[in-house]
Amino acid sequence: MTPQNLMLLPLSTPKLSIGCPILDHCLGGGIACNSITELVGESGSGKTQLCLQLTVRAQLPPSHGGLGGSSIYIFTEFSFPFRRLQQLGNLYHASYPNLLRLEPLEDIYVHGVHDAQELIHVLGDIEAFIAIDHTRLPVKLIVIDSIAALFQSQYQTTPADLKRRSEMFFNISGTLKGLANKYGLAVVVTNQVVDFIGPHHGVNGVRLGNLESLDTSGRRVSPALGLAWAHCINSRVFLARHEQSIEVDIRNAPSTSICSQTHRTFHLVFAPHLAYASAEFVIKKEGIVGVSQ
Repeated sequence: MTPQNLMLLPLSTPKLSIGCPILDHCLGGGIACNSITELVGESGSGKTQLCLQLTVRAQLPPSHGGLGGSSIYIFTEFSFPFRRLQQLGNLYHASYPNLLRLEPLEDIYVHGVHDAQELIHVLGDIEAFIAIDHTRLPVKLIVIDSIAALFQSQYQTTPADLKRRSEMFFNISGTLKGLANKYGLAVVVTNQVVDFIGPHHGVNGVRLGNLESLDTSGRRVSPALGLAWAHCINSRVFLARHEQSIEVDIRNAPSTSICSQTHRTFHLVFAPHLAYASAEFVIKKEGIVGVSQ
């Protein structure tokens, strides 16, 4: 690499906008390409909603915050939410009729996997699929939802199994980073949380990122898959949710009524060259949207 070649490199990594200036600001502009971004949170925190939103937004041109590309969505649990994706596709097409095709779902390729070994095989197929370049738009986003589901029952807690599991982590992440760097992709994976019992300063005394502990729904949690997986990703976003009971005055009623209200928070736990940032958000029919304070 010569000084002349360095001058030819792009000044910044392309980023995929979430579509919300508040949340994009937390990420320094959006989801970075050439790296792995993890979305971690409990069930119902908004991880899948955000992933679906990104697959549609990726099709927009860079001038509108997209990547001008198609997406590959790998799901590992439950059934794929096609109806919700169709709803998002219709809403975005209505907002960008001249930039998105009538059926945005035609540029989203969905595949289900059931274990880690199958994922490695599928990732090999994906590289061949991308290399053939027969899609209408180049593949610019890979989503895995969720990575933790692939390791829930396949491995035990014996030293040998933990070693095999860590090797599988590095195999998967190495392949994903290779694809991201070779083709300029953004890679997004979701992860689950587990209850955390231990000291207040990080996991096993080791602090990873900007938060000493993660709290959601009134409990302390930590990302699933442990430290070995944490070292496989480039950025981590924690989506927290908290239920709050509020009193509501009902007209002509003799007393107030107690209702539950959900507060959601977007935390940037760690990312290259970015400081901690957070923002409250809500889930609307058009997707995840940050709330100004």
